[in-house]
Amino acid sequence: MEKGSAAKGGARAELAAAVARMLAERVAGFRALESCERLSGGASQETYRVVIETVEGPRKLAMRRAPGGQKYSFSGAGPGLPTEAKLLSTARAAGVPEPAILHVFEERDGLGDGFLMEWLEGETLGARITRAPELDAVRPQLARQCGEVLARIHAIDVRAAGLTDELQQRTPEQLVHESWDLYEAYNTPQPMIDFAARWLLEHLPPVLPPRLVHGDFRNGNLMISNERGIVAVLDWELAHLGDPIRDLGWLCTNSWRFGRSELPVGGFGTIDELLAGYASVSGSKIDPDHVKFWIVFGSFWWAVGTLSMAQFYRLGADKSVERPTIGRRTSECQVDCVNLIIPGAVEEPKSEANESTLDMPRATEMLTAVRDFLRNDVMSGTTGRTNFHARVASNALDIVLRELELGPAHRAREQERLAHILGHAGDLETLRWELVRRLRDGSMPLDRRGLAEHLRQTVVTQVAIDQPQYSGYRTALGKD
Repeated sequence: MEKGSAAKGGARAELAAAVARMLAERVAGFRALESCERLSGGASQETYRVVIETVEGPRKLAMRRAPGGQKYSFSGAGPGLPTEAKLLSTARAAGVPEPAILHVFEERDGLGDGFLMEWLEGETLGARITRAPELDAVRPQLARQCGEVLARIHAIDVRAAGLTDELQQRTPEQLVHESWDLYEAYNTPQPMIDFAARWLLEHLPPVLPPRLVHGDFRNGNLMISNERGIVAVLDWELAHLGDPIRDLGWLCTNSWRFGRSELPVGGFGTIDELLAGYASVSGSKIDPDHVKFWIVFGSFWWAVGTLSMAQFYRLGADKSVERPTIGRRTSECQVDCVNLIIPGAVEEPKSEANESTLDMPRATEMLTAVRDFLRNDVMSGTTGRTNFHARVASNALDIVLRELELGPAHRAREQERLAHILGHAGDLETLRWELVRRLRDGSMPLDRRGLAEHLRQTVVTQVAIDQPQYSGYRTALGKD
């Protein structure tokens, strides 16, 4: 056995032993730990299905903990997992569908930050929620139900719940600056991110009294059943105090419609249905333009968030193949910003690559062979997280293949457009950094002639490399 495999096996055994010790102390009637399987969902925190044997028979539980069992929350601005457990219990008491919290980890458990909760049955995969035939009956009700649930969350009295000192307060302006500053720290020039930040600061919504904001209320963080609709609202790691309409806008962000761009609320409903459900519980009528600001912010924020996943990989805390691949999704979010605030005509990217006869096999053939091995052989012979990562790895190689095909002409044309906008020649990296700096210091007006067209074409071509099946790409090309 290779050292890496032995180390992973040892880590899994240590985790299982620690979980078993914790369960023996905390779960009445516990006899044995049958399995502790990490689930594929959850890019920021670890989620496990825990199966135990009790005096009354088999029982499933859910466990959530910080990456690697650390004592911090990766989100940085989030409340941390112990407070997340408290939020789940508070929301449950307020009528929000949630699992019961069974135990919040303590130092002596040796599991880091995290908690144990009851296992609930339901669908959590966003793509299946938008399309699965078994959810056909409940799907038309989900947008209104989301509005009702959000109104209950926003009505929670955080002071009475003892959460005031555990949650940070953020205004819309602060949130824009925080994400913009975080992106700047990554030292990568992405002009559309800077353009979107400027646009947001010029279109700030009216200030509302701060309320509890879930922060990640979206399709993919909801558990759905055909009998009950929303079974649970998951992943409170980004909860804070602020503008509650952020939650409504985030739910409508295109990244979480899973290809159903014609249904803006999670890919399953309309904004009118969402706002009607919200008003039925809160009594408040929401301005759609207020929601649009937060939809734009959602795409901007997740454009930075995806880069954060790549940065987390670079720092070495989690070397999963999932992290850098998610980083390439920033172009999806950027094209959504394009479609929202600078829509217009673009040229569909075409391959201009010539196959070289110098090498046999060519680099593209070797990449294709590895991709097909992962997709056809590894995936067919594995299950669970390994199967999921094999799929992610094969998709990553598809990106590299498209980069080789479309990248050279794309970069050359970007360089030409930048030279025209900036008024002088230069290499691509220097020109792109100059545009970014001028957007940041305000010396480049957002309505500069040719700027919107340049950003639109650059981002659309990049998303053609990163994910040509993304719905925002089709929207940009006028094919939806």
